[in-house]
Amino acid sequence: MELPGIVLAVWMFVCLCASVVGYPNGKVREACTNMIPCHGGSPQLSPEHSITVNGTEFKPGDSIEVHLSGPDFEGFFIQARDAEHLDSPAVGSFVLADRRHSQLLTCGRTKNSAVSHTSKAKKKDIKVYWIAPGDAPKNVQFLATVVKKYRIFWVKIPGPIVSQPDVLSPTPSLHATSEAMSTSHPVSYISKPFSASGCGITKFCIRNPTNCDPGSASCFFLSFQQEESSVFIEMSSPSEGYLALAFSHDQWMGGDDAYLCVNEDHRVHVSTAHLKERSHPLLDSENALEDVSWRLADGVLQCSFRRSIHLPAYTGRFNLDTSYYIFLADGEASEGGPIHKHGRQPLVTDGLYNVTGLPQDIGGSRAPRLIKAHGALMFVAWITTVSIGVIVARFFKPVWSHSFLLGKELWFQVHRMLMLTTVMLTSISFVLPFVYRGGWSHQAGFHPYLGCGVMALTIFQPLMAGFRPSHHAPRRQLFNWFHWSTGTTARILAVVTMFLGMDLPALNLPDPWDTYAMIGFVAWHVGTDVLLEIHSYCLIRKVEVIEDDRVQILQSLTSAEAEGHLFKQIVLTIYICGNIVFLVAFLIAINQV
Repeated sequence: MELPGIVLAVWMFVCLCASVVGYPNGKVREACTNMIPCHGGSPQLSPEHSITVNGTEFKPGDSIEVHLSGPDFEGFFIQARDAEHLDSPAVGSFVLADRRHSQLLTCGRTKNSAVSHTSKAKKKDIKVYWIAPGDAPKNVQFLATVVKKYRIFWVKIPGPIVSQPDVLSPTPSLHATSEAMSTSHPVSYISKPFSASGCGITKFCIRNPTNCDPGSASCFFLSFQQEESSVFIEMSSPSEGYLALAFSHDQWMGGDDAYLCVNEDHRVHVSTAHLKERSHPLLDSENALEDVSWRLADGVLQCSFRRSIHLPAYTGRFNLDTSYYIFLADGEASEGGPIHKHGRQPLVTDGLYNVTGLPQDIGGSRAPRLIKAHGALMFVAWITTVSIGVIVARFFKPVWSHSFLLGKELWFQVHRMLMLTTVMLTSISFVLPFVYRGGWSHQAGFHPYLGCGVMALTIFQPLMAGFRPSHHAPRRQLFNWFHWSTGTTARILAVVTMFLGMDLPALNLPDPWDTYAMIGFVAWHVGTDVLLEIHSYCLIRKVEVIEDDRVQILQSLTSAEAEGHLFKQIVLTIYICGNIVFLVAFLIAINQV
């Protein structure tokens, strides 16, 4: 889902990059030095926009009109600097001509020493006024960074030089732009899909599904091959938006070393980034990657690059001779804009791995083990133990009423054992997501709220059963009604909760199979219940015809239903086998995500 503009603006504002970020609200005062947007990629070489002024000379206190114009652009950043030392701090201050599209910023100790945009609305020209300070250098040059769209921008576009009287103006310099390009590397096109040959022999590979072909439209593939002091990395996935790799010290997003391959206008941009908690990646203005290549064909995005094992000069880059959890995420990307949050859980290795160590060919999982255990235990509890326990209590009282186990009727002991097992499994499963999340999850919709309701009813049911009246007590009918209604409500809520939980990103069972399987289980249970109800009704009608004097005691379903106990036992056996089939199918699906 695409983030609203205000949320994106807030996120960008808190990213304290060391360079100018293309923030939609233009508030970039924390980074006024190199004027390079943190969009990744490299700036364009030939500017499309120009800066003009209404004069070439100034004296302290003079006002000079500065005009930035050109094709539509979204963002800009204007400063004046010493023309002979363009890396020096901003000089002078500005006054706005249009507060709707421009705003003043303070860079360093000089108030109002820069101008930027107020929003990402498209504009063709900007006019401001520069006020010369009392300690101005002899020659001042105006510089501008212009962002046409997210990946298309120009850095430090050189403008006119204005000078104090009787001073020779130097030639405008493109030093800043060429400096910004010095860290870029050539990009080539990959002619054919990657190959898995060498996985586990000469290179470290991660594949999902296991042993899949990286050229197929369903394979997520990562490979790492050490070559002396560097590692060559290949990334591939069935995505036409973006593909992201991250090295992490744990299985949570945050504080990670990331690498992004983003499809923009049918060209793939490869860049480095840093992940800060559960937010958008902070793209680096300097790229430490070499031998960058990409391919986009048949719905598969592939990119490759090389990086040194150690990069001490680059902040946020991890050493690759250490063990990490490895993430692989994919998702959509806006045309010319930022990437969107991945729609499903990233593929994560199940342990720490050193990609420069012993070559391996491993898989990954999109569901954490605790979440898998949570889903598995809930399926066991609410597909098998509860369902069988309800059938036994509802239809097997007359069949097993004369059989005893530990001093109690057999049907009651079986029912109680299954229900207590359900309470135990549900309680354990209920705790696991809180352990995994470290608290409440605000991203799981109604699932956790309904889950709490199921847990409350699950605990309340056996507590209420502990205070049940005797068979002939006046309140026994009231207890029976409450006991039945509480249990039925819990089962309905549990099924709804499982429906919602199957499609959450943390588990995300395969669609639409999971929905059809759950509908099949509900139909299977309801069908079995209806079949046994019809069978019981037929027995009752049979006895009513033969022995009218026994009608008063038929509601207890004693001897009449005992005549059909063989049929019920066959139905119960088939029902249990069917439940096991559904359970095994769900457990296999959970194990494969």
